[in-house]
Amino acid sequence: MSLFFLSFLLAFFLAPLVIALYKRRGWLDDPRQNVHAKKTHQVAVPRGGGLVVFFAILVCSLVFLQSDRYLLAILAGAGILAVVGFLDDIFDLHPVPRLIANTFAALLVVGSGIGIAYVSNPFGPGVLHLNQPQFSFLFLGEMRNIWFVADLFAVFFIVWNINIVNWSKGVDGQLPGFTAAALVFIGLLSLKFGDDPTSFNATRLAFIVAGAFAGLLPWNWYPQRIMPGYGGGSLAGFFLGVLAILSGAKLATTLMVLAIPTADAVFTIARRLRAGKSPFWGDRGHLHHKLFDTFGWSRQKIAIFYGTTSIALGVLSLYLNTVGKLITIVITMSLVFGLLLWVKIKKSTQKT
Repeated sequence: MSLFFLSFLLAFFLAPLVIALYKRRGWLDDPRQNVHAKKTHQVAVPRGGGLVVFFAILVCSLVFLQSDRYLLAILAGAGILAVVGFLDDIFDLHPVPRLIANTFAALLVVGSGIGIAYVSNPFGPGVLHLNQPQFSFLFLGEMRNIWFVADLFAVFFIVWNINIVNWSKGVDGQLPGFTAAALVFIGLLSLKFGDDPTSFNATRLAFIVAGAFAGLLPWNWYPQRIMPGYGGGSLAGFFLGVLAILSGAKLATTLMVLAIPTADAVFTIARRLRAGKSPFWGDRGHLHHKLFDTFGWSRQKIAIFYGTTSIALGVLSLYLNTVGKLITIVITMSLVFGLLLWVKIKKSTQKT
């Protein structure tokens, strides 16, 4: 846990430097000039949180973690997302190049050998193997394997997490809080897999990333002085996805600690497609928007809700088996679906 506090301190003291840089250069998100329905902030705020967490993670990882091809691929993928996030902070990039960057970052990680070879069988004992069919070849004197199903699934899993987490950063303090909590539990779960040679780095990296987002939280808390931005959101989802694979937590645990953002994302995609809109184009229909607009929750209350539910689900994930986790996921997501559907029906009724 010492790495958590070192990363926390580094991010905490980096944040005011990034804030000062962005203000001096005029790289601010002013909702009065750059109008968008999804925005909840009312004054100009820099979006450089991605740079803060990236440099905190980069420094701590290079200094304290054992360097191998997995770590280098992860840091390279994170670097791509940080650069794209920085460009988005300034130029507001279109969703398509951002999605391409997400996919390329995921491909780098999977290309290094990180993948999902199997998942637990929710309907009985044993596991479901994903490592067939496979293709083997010699590369730089080393035998490499491409597991078509496993690798494609891993890429999808990482890109999916990048996007759903990015959609849950609409209010002050929301994203850093639940991200840090989820990563702490993924780190704790990875301790169960001490015989895996990658688990040592995975555990320490999970605590480093959790500390970086926790260090950003005081500066992002209401009234926020810096936002995570696209870079911060994509890095959060990227590390959650990658570390879930590396730690052995994989699908059930990650779906559990991210049950609320996942349910929100699934409902949002279905709603946008049904309305004939792009599933990637932002609007004001996310769960945090409904809690803010319809139920009158404060920004602090929404952030606390996301953080505490992530902690509660994380605690349960330490003790439940796969079936118990799936039941919890279904119940949690059903509650979110029901709430969002009720708000949508209520809004439609009021219009008529």
